[in-house]
Amino acid sequence: MNFYTPTKSDYPELTRVWESSVRATHDFLPDAYISLLKDLLLTQYLDSVTLFCTRDTQSNITGFAGVNKTRLDMLFVAPEHRGQGLGSCLLNQAIAQFGIRELDVNEQNPQALGFYIKHGFKRFSRSAVDGLGNPYPMLRMRLERHE
Repeated sequence: MNFYTPTKSDYPELTRVWESSVRATHDFLPDAYISLLKDLLLTQYLDSVTLFCTRDTQSNITGFAGVNKTRLDMLFVAPEHRGQGLGSCLLNQAIAQFGIRELDVNEQNPQALGFYIKHGFKRFSRSAVDGLGNPYPMLRMRLERHE
């Protein structure tokens, strides 16, 4: 698997991947909140992390991750590329290259929660609200083992 470092010119494509992924997996979020988060992603969040991505044979971004020190702050895979091992590859790269050991996941996203548990992460705390103070509970997870 090849990984690429996206540039600012890739931000619109990263945002499209993010939005399609969120809409496929975060059915509990209302449209207005997704729009707010999309704007924050494009204007703030992407600049706050170290990004790496995967691309298809046409150089389209298929998935990406963002790390901040030893935390995974974002991992998203385009819906049409889910189930092909890209998420695992991105997560394993984040662990191997960046030493990530912690992440937060929406409690209401059982697919993501199961994915991280499968990869050795365990819940160690819970917040009743997300990072913006809205009622979308977040689980903080820590890597206990890595296969």
